[in-house]
Amino acid sequence: MSETPRELVAGIGAGAGHVGTRGPDAGDAEDLVLNIGPQHPSTHGVLRLRLVLDGERIVSAEPIVGYMHRGAEKLFEVRDYRQIVMLANRHDWLSAFANELGVVLAVERLLGMEVPVRAVWARTLLAELNRVLNHLMFLGSYPLELGAIAPAVSAFEDRETLQRVMEEISGGRMHYMFNRVGGLKEDLPLGWLGRVAGAVAGVRRHLPGIEQVITGDEVFLARTRGVGVLDRETIMQYGVSGPVARASGLDLDLRRDEPYLAYGELPVKVVTRAEGDCAARFQVLLDQIKVSLDLADACVERLRHLPPGPINQRLPKILKVPEGHTYAWTESPLGLNGYYLVSRGEKTPWRLKLRSASFNNVQVLRELLPGNRVPDLVAILGSMFFVVGDIDK
Repeated sequence: MSETPRELVAGIGAGAGHVGTRGPDAGDAEDLVLNIGPQHPSTHGVLRLRLVLDGERIVSAEPIVGYMHRGAEKLFEVRDYRQIVMLANRHDWLSAFANELGVVLAVERLLGMEVPVRAVWARTLLAELNRVLNHLMFLGSYPLELGAIAPAVSAFEDRETLQRVMEEISGGRMHYMFNRVGGLKEDLPLGWLGRVAGAVAGVRRHLPGIEQVITGDEVFLARTRGVGVLDRETIMQYGVSGPVARASGLDLDLRRDEPYLAYGELPVKVVTRAEGDCAARFQVLLDQIKVSLDLADACVERLRHLPPGPINQRLPKILKVPEGHTYAWTESPLGLNGYYLVSRGEKTPWRLKLRSASFNNVQVLRELLPGNRVPDLVAILGSMFFVVGDIDK
């Protein structure tokens, strides 16, 4: 008769579990089952990780999601195409503009609608500013989780600089609600492009200081170099995308490879690394900010020379999308973000399926964490750059 291993169950964080034993007798082999979350601060939100440990070594890991109960895809189906924009910008609350963009691009594609040139370039500019805001959040919070305070202060100051120009144009700090089917809500305020150029210059000026603090921090490098190595083959199997994938050598960026908006007219530089560890993922994020700042400057310059014109298309009071289906995907700050839209000719979609970047990027933890030590867990988890709402959608 085979022996059943005894399990020790431990929880970290409020409501995470309890300590107990399972097994027929005390002489059996022991496995420690450690629950991280769903309330533990190191999990970036209500994500739960169920770890089986052998001493300090992780034997297996199971990411458990669904605690937010968002159900955005079903909510899409009972709202018209204008209302969907409000819902869509909330699943990744650090990338609201990018989330809105995927919805309106899918609807415009089924409508066969051509967006005014000014709207195309303005959308591109706002998408890159939103990308920098997203990356600065992780650029500041990730070193903070590993004990480095200075980068967080500088990164959040730069975020405020960009937030001011985003709030000026849209009226919102996080949920911009500025995209519309057919263009943007309204034209750019007088003098706004100049203020954007100043904000971009300020962020670019401070980046070398942040980079110097991090690259010169021996503790940060010791916690991240060679830790949490993710190989390219595993990335392909799990559909991992964005900065996490590019840090493992996957040279893929839709802005360059399948251009949308104005990216086909811009020199999009794709940053990759070969190491695939926590340090490489952080470095890709840092370098991508520099690329986005250059793209933002190019968009500002183009908008300054565009002649006056409309910023959106006039729409009927009740917008109905022709029967059909389409898939629109974009390179959101965290990776590939896609919307599969199915219409039956009504004012609401029959189906609107969301493919979010964070979901795939977190599922790969079951392959990435085994073999690593528990003290490295926070460093690995933070380097995956995910938002829990983007997982649970």
